[in-house]
Amino acid sequence: MQITSTAISLTVDDVTASTTFLARHFGYEEAMSAEGFASLTHPSGPQVIFLRTGIEVLPEGLRDRHAAGLILAFTVADLPGEYARLRAEGAPITMGLREEPWGERLFQVTDPNGVVIQLVDWAAGAGEDTSGAASTDPRTTATAAATAAAADSHQVIQVRGARENNLVDLSLDIPKRRLTVFTGVSGSGKSSLVFGTIAAESQRMINETYTAFIQSFMPSLGRPDVDGLHNLSAAIVVDQERMGANSRSTVGTATDAYTMLRIVFSRLGSPHIGTSSAFSFNTPDGMCPRCEGIGQVSDIAVDQLVDRELSLNEGAITVPGFAVDSWYWQIMANSGFYSPDTKLKEFTEREWADFLHKAPLKVRVGSNNFTYEGLITKIQRTYLSKDRESMQSHIRAFVDRAVVFTDCPDCAGTRLSAAALSSRIDGVNIADCSSLQISDLAAFVRRIDDPGVAPLLANLRDLLDSLVEIGLGYLSLDRPSATLSGGEAQRVKMVRHLGSSLTDITYVFDEPTTGLHPHDIQRMNDLLLRLRDKGNTVLVVEHKPEVIAIADHVVDLGPGAGTAGGQLCYSGDVAGLRTSGTLTGRHLGHRARLREPVRTPRGHLSVKGADLHNLKDVSVDVPLGVLTVVTGVAGSGKSSLIHGYLAGRDGVTVADQSPIRGSRRSNPATYTGLLNPIRTAFAKANGVKAALFSANSEGACPKCNGLGLLYTDLAMMAGVASVCEECEGKRFTPEVLTYLLRGKNISEVLDMPVAEAYEFFATGQARAILGRLADVGLGYLRLGQPLNTLSGGERQRLKLAVNMAEKSSTYILDEPTTGLHMADVDKLLALLDRLVDDGNSVIVIEHHQAVMAHADWLIDIGPRGGHDGGQVVFEGTPAALVARADTLTARHLREYVAS
Repeated sequence: MQITSTAISLTVDDVTASTTFLARHFGYEEAMSAEGFASLTHPSGPQVIFLRTGIEVLPEGLRDRHAAGLILAFTVADLPGEYARLRAEGAPITMGLREEPWGERLFQVTDPNGVVIQLVDWAAGAGEDTSGAASTDPRTTATAAATAAAADSHQVIQVRGARENNLVDLSLDIPKRRLTVFTGVSGSGKSSLVFGTIAAESQRMINETYTAFIQSFMPSLGRPDVDGLHNLSAAIVVDQERMGANSRSTVGTATDAYTMLRIVFSRLGSPHIGTSSAFSFNTPDGMCPRCEGIGQVSDIAVDQLVDRELSLNEGAITVPGFAVDSWYWQIMANSGFYSPDTKLKEFTEREWADFLHKAPLKVRVGSNNFTYEGLITKIQRTYLSKDRESMQSHIRAFVDRAVVFTDCPDCAGTRLSAAALSSRIDGVNIADCSSLQISDLAAFVRRIDDPGVAPLLANLRDLLDSLVEIGLGYLSLDRPSATLSGGEAQRVKMVRHLGSSLTDITYVFDEPTTGLHPHDIQRMNDLLLRLRDKGNTVLVVEHKPEVIAIADHVVDLGPGAGTAGGQLCYSGDVAGLRTSGTLTGRHLGHRARLREPVRTPRGHLSVKGADLHNLKDVSVDVPLGVLTVVTGVAGSGKSSLIHGYLAGRDGVTVADQSPIRGSRRSNPATYTGLLNPIRTAFAKANGVKAALFSANSEGACPKCNGLGLLYTDLAMMAGVASVCEECEGKRFTPEVLTYLLRGKNISEVLDMPVAEAYEFFATGQARAILGRLADVGLGYLRLGQPLNTLSGGERQRLKLAVNMAEKSSTYILDEPTTGLHMADVDKLLALLDRLVDDGNSVIVIEHHQAVMAHADWLIDIGPRGGHDGGQVVFEGTPAALVARADTLTARHLREYVAS
């Protein structure tokens, strides 16, 4: 390595660390040192001066050479050799050996203080002597670096001392304008680092640029537990959170495609009926007056509200909130319009009308006046005026039972007014366009040619083509947003950013391949690379080897989960990960084998003539007593077939993708029912009430109300959470903590990991629940850990553990590998085998090739999504699929087992 004699000075936090680093890896020698200062020399220069941050005065002879905060850049003759040497020495290489767009081959090394040392291939990057005589001596770019703009030094995101959730004082550098994939087992700390630290701090700092008044209307974001984050850019999080429960939100409104379509119809539709608002079902101008733009009207089944064989005193009203002696019941029973002792079937026509439909009016009950209204009148006002998805679960169950929703007869479910439906382009109205599959709508829009709306049509075409490209061409614009899966919702959000002119943004993705067939993963990879190539930093939390393979940089966390994780196991390129010896590295090439021999079915669940959604008169026999995997591309009809025709049958238990509604008070102990036997055991051992051992009841610390934390609202500034000083975060009163069970108080028990608690509770219901939690791979989870801190994979497995407790012979699991590391998939397969071997039937909707290969029986739905799917294209064993089928699934499973 040769470098010219140029002095470069950099300010650092720890002079000794940087001095040692340069001496060890780059052959520097210390020439002079003092408190907060060191000067190093190299046989071929440059002289490097390190100053401790805050020191302003340089030695007299060096003042004119001060050039603080720059990249220290070298050209080298043998770049691959230097790369191999530094890797072998364990130097923290932050960007792997790569070709830059301008032709240079380079990599970067970062010292403990974050000083960027860039090594460039002389032959490729520094140029050659073209004057006639070939030059063989390496030259330097250090001089150029000393005169470069300081802005070019911010090439990495520096994370220092991250301790969010289970992170263990984590420090690392993440290259900017690159695609970085974060890997590790579920619960290793990936989400805590990417979402809870990097993205959270970026968004918090952006929020702080607004005035205090504006901030008062924004969510309060706490500061992540980290010593330092440097060189952050604006972060956009594209996660799998559902897109809200508002029944007025559709794919069209969420992507703005419907807004553009409305403008097109307002300009070109015949007859012309007004502005674009005349085509909006969310404004009075365009909505159907009968259903008010919802598209559905409700009718009430009276026999689901009352038992006609009983009187009011006998509990005839079965509506939640109307039990005998309840407030609502007393008003009705004492209204005087009918006798509470008369059976409902004996009511006169007038009494029946007053009971069900009477309009609100004042009645006197005793010495008080109250408002009386008929039962149906009251239900329509109190329940049916609310959005269904925002209701409490027991209220929603009642509404589903008692209320029948049908398409509005006036608008036929289109949500729009008659005027909006009358306006057409080429014989098609806007409702027809919205109901088209997006791939078909894109073809229709391409046929429209009018100079007056040409720019708008171009934008609409690009948007629709992006939806098709991202694998959502089977959706329609009128599809309610609340019905999208987490993966579909994430991809819809992603479309918004593909055409953005913004650059130098940090995009953060949470398992973007969730719900994608292997055929669609390549398209997702292409989109991630397009975002990167626009000059953005792309951070992806992902487990799929296909996505890890395209990464510029990989960060592997672990080695385990929970308290056994949160450490940096590897940081570097994919080639280095394969040879790193980490759990992820070892499993990159791991492949599950085709199951041989397969188990023999002991019966079948038959489906005949299925035609829900896009299914085309499907008839299929699903075998019992074996592991059946239903697969096919996204939108092919898998969920329509299984959830539409098998869920709800006797003995069938479903673990679907609906999220757990976690709160600060919910934890694995409360969610699984484990807390009840624990409280009972404490109460029995100490001769006191069980309610004392609930942090949500009598035993709660009065100062923090059982949370263990105090949330301080700082008005317009971000709120602060601090440990409660009275209970020291233990959540219970001092009296409760004096009661012990085998030497442990309730707070200590709830702080146990599942594996430790399993040994602590040797018998009974508690041990059974803990055993199921351990079986699904959650042995590291603390019993009292708030649900809102769990990852998606952890929540999915928690639901599976709960469902395993139900007495069932058939389990339906919807993509159980969501959020699972490759090593955890093997554990899941063992669990599924155990369920089958215990006499159960397991039906899994899944895209993961390891699960397909492990199945006894495969049902492949396709051949593609939307109206191009809905057929059974293969039934049989995995070996038969690989040997002779020609479906998309067969091709990818064939490649999987061959590799």
